[in-house]
Amino acid sequence: MTPRLSVVVPFYNVGEYIGACLESIQRQTWSDFEAILVDDGSPDDSAVIAKAVCAQDPRFRIVQQDNAGPGPARDTGIREASGEYLAFVDGDDLVSRHGFAALIRTLDRTGSDFAGGNARRFNNSFGVRPSWLHRQPFARTRHATHVSEFPDLVLDRMLWNKVYRRSFWTEYGYSFPAIRYEDYPVALKAHLDAVTVDTIPQAVYYWRERESGESITQQRYQLGNIRDRVVSAGLVMDLVEDSLPVVRRRVHAHLAQIDLLTLMSAFGSVPVEEEQHLIELSRELLDRLDGSVLAATHRYDRIQHAALRVGDVDLLRRLAVFRNDGGLRGGARAVPRSRRRWHLDYNYPGLREAAVPQELHRVSEQDLTLATSVREVAWIDGALSVKGTAEIRHLETERSSDLEISLVVGDTAHPLQVRRYPTLDLHGDITPVGFEVLLDRELLAQCTADPAHFDVRMKSGRRQRRGMLRGQGPGSPGWPPGAWIDEANWIQPGSGKHGWFALRRLTDPCRLTSVERTPDALVVRGRSSFDGPSLLVTRPVKGGEEKVPLEVEGRDFTARLPIRDILAQTNPDDPFGQRTTRSFRLRGPEGQHRVLLWTAGESAVSHVGGGRVVTLTRSTGGYVNLHESPIRTTATAAVADGNMLVVRGSEGGDVDFGWRRYLADSDDHLDVACRRTVTEDGWSAAVDVDALIPAAAVRVSADPLASLADWILFATKSDGSSHAVQCEPFLCSRLPLTISRDRHALAVRPHAGTLHVEVR
Repeated sequence: MTPRLSVVVPFYNVGEYIGACLESIQRQTWSDFEAILVDDGSPDDSAVIAKAVCAQDPRFRIVQQDNAGPGPARDTGIREASGEYLAFVDGDDLVSRHGFAALIRTLDRTGSDFAGGNARRFNNSFGVRPSWLHRQPFARTRHATHVSEFPDLVLDRMLWNKVYRRSFWTEYGYSFPAIRYEDYPVALKAHLDAVTVDTIPQAVYYWRERESGESITQQRYQLGNIRDRVVSAGLVMDLVEDSLPVVRRRVHAHLAQIDLLTLMSAFGSVPVEEEQHLIELSRELLDRLDGSVLAATHRYDRIQHAALRVGDVDLLRRLAVFRNDGGLRGGARAVPRSRRRWHLDYNYPGLREAAVPQELHRVSEQDLTLATSVREVAWIDGALSVKGTAEIRHLETERSSDLEISLVVGDTAHPLQVRRYPTLDLHGDITPVGFEVLLDRELLAQCTADPAHFDVRMKSGRRQRRGMLRGQGPGSPGWPPGAWIDEANWIQPGSGKHGWFALRRLTDPCRLTSVERTPDALVVRGRSSFDGPSLLVTRPVKGGEEKVPLEVEGRDFTARLPIRDILAQTNPDDPFGQRTTRSFRLRGPEGQHRVLLWTAGESAVSHVGGGRVVTLTRSTGGYVNLHESPIRTTATAAVADGNMLVVRGSEGGDVDFGWRRYLADSDDHLDVACRRTVTEDGWSAAVDVDALIPAAAVRVSADPLASLADWILFATKSDGSSHAVQCEPFLCSRLPLTISRDRHALAVRPHAGTLHVEVR
C-alpha cells in the first residue's frame, strides 16, 4: 500500500547523530510514511547505522550515490518517493513526535499546497531554544495564506520544517541547485507558486547547532561557501524581480540582514590571498540589492557598505573584527565630536577616516534611548526586591545623574525609593547604573489583576529619557518567585505586554498547596476559587486533556497521580530532551477555567520509576507543570562555601562532574573536574573557584559584555557519554549567585535549563 508521506533524509558524515535522527522519525505519531535515506557518499559509519535501521523497520530504505551535495541528494530521494506528501529531514537534526501529523492534518483540512511549522535550535550545552529565523513566520496559525498576504513568509528559507503536497511539487518540477544554501531558492519559489499555504506555531523540527553555540564559524568563511551564498542570493533575487513590491523589498531586506552581513563579517578572517575575491563577490551582492533597502539598514552596515565600495580592505577587516567580537552588543560608546560635547560620534572603526562619509558616525538624539534590565527578583522579609540597571544608551552614566522609578497601577503612579549602586553597564564599565527598589506589602496590596508596571525616568547631564522597566535576564527575573502578601492575595512578578516587567495580584487563586510522594503516586492537594471544581491535565504539544478524579471537601481538593499510568504513556514530545510536559487547570460547573498556581513550597517533588522520573514543579509564570523524562542529573542548589563553589542535587548522581568550557568557534573544550560527594540525600559537586578563572585572564574581545570564560556543568557517565546538568526551576528562581574573587566576579546563572558560570 502506498504511504501517504514520503520523508527524504540525505546524509553525509553524520554518524554521531543519524541514529537519533532516524529514531525521531520512527517515533512519529503519523505512522503512515516511508523514509528514503540517501547516502551521499558518506565516508564515516553513517550508512552502517542507516542500514541497521532499514533492516529492522520496513518503512525505511536506503539509496547510495557518490558525493554530489545535499541538493542533488534530495533530488535522488524525491525520485524514489511515492507518497501523497513530501517532507525533508537533515541527517543530524530531529523531528518532533507530533510534527508530521500536525502538518498533514492541516493540509487535509485546508487543501493548501504545503504547510510549515516552527523550529527549535538545540545542543547539549545550551538545551533547546526558539529558532530566531522562524519566530516571525510561524508566530501563529494561519490557514490558506500566501506570501503576498503575509510577506514575513519570505524569511522561511528552509525546507525541513514543512510538508509539501507531492502533486504541487511535481507540477512545478522543483529541483535543487548543486550548491550549498540550496534551500532558499526552492523554498521561496514554492511560496510564490503556491495558491495557499498553512503555518502553525507548533515546533515541528529541531535544528542542531554546534556545542560552542550560535557563532560565525570558519566554515562559513570558506571562499567556496561565500561563492555559493552569493549564487543562492542571486537566484532568490531573480525570483522576486517582478513580484509585488512589498515581497521584493522584504526579500532584499532579508538578504541584506543575513547574507550580505555574513560576507561583511568574512573580512575578519579571510586570508590575504583571497581578499580580492571576497571583495568582488561582496560587491556582486551589494550592487544587486535595492538601494532604498540598503539606506534603511543599521548605520554600521552602511559604514561597511561604504568601505566595500571604495575597496578599503584594511578598514573592512577592522570593521568585521569589531563586529564579530561583539563590539555592537552594548552599543558603542559615543565620543565628543569636538570641544562642543553636546555633539557626539560613534567610536566605530573608520571614525575620522576619509574612506567613509563621516555622517555615518554621527549620533542622533533618537539613538540615545533608555536601556533597562532586571537582574534579580527576590522576597526579603515580606517585601519584594527588584534589582536592575538603567542607563541612556551610548552615554556614560555620571554620578550626578538622577533616576526615578514608580510603580504604575492603572492610572496611578506610586513613587519608589531607589537605591543606586555601581555595576556593569552596557559598555563593560562599572558605573552607577545599578538600582534596587523595595515594595512592601502595603504598596503591593494596591496591585490588581491587571499588570502593574514600573515607570523609569532618567536624567543624565542635559538629557532626560523615560520608559517602562523591561529586559528580564536569566535566573530569578526569568523565573520570578511569587508570594502571599496576606491570606487571600498572591503577588506574581513576570513579563507583561511589550516585554515590560509586571506585577499581578491574584486574589484567592486556584492553587496547589502541597505534594506528597507515596510508593506509587504523587498525591496533590489544593484549593479552588469556586465550588465543584474538576481537575484537567493537558499536554500542550499534543493537545487534548484528561480529567483527573478528585476528592473535594468544600473548595479543598485532593488528587492522586499514579506513576504507573504516567509512565505507561511515555512517548516524549521533545525529541532532544525526551521529555513530556503537562499542565493543570481547574474547571467549574459554570464553565470557569483557571490555571493551577504553584504555592506548595520552594522545591519540586519527583518520583523515579522504570528509568524515568516524574516531577511536579513550577513554570516560568509560577503555575504547576508535570514533567516526565529520563533520569537526568539535576541541580537543586548552588552555594559559595569559602573558596569553593558547591552544586547539589538529588537524582542522577552516579556520574563524574566537571565544569566545561568550549573553545571559540569549536566543539573542542576544556574541563575542570569537581570533587563529588554522594549521600542518602543526594549528590554534591565542589570546585575551587580559582580553577575557573583562566590563567591568562585578559579580555581580548571587542564585546564590552563578553565574559573571560563561560563554564557549563557537565555530568559524565561510566561509559564516557556526557550531558549538561539540568537546572531545577526553583534553583533558577534563586539565581544568579555572584562570587567575588580578587579582581574577578563569577556569576552562576541558568541558560535554557542548564547551569553556567560566567567569569569576568
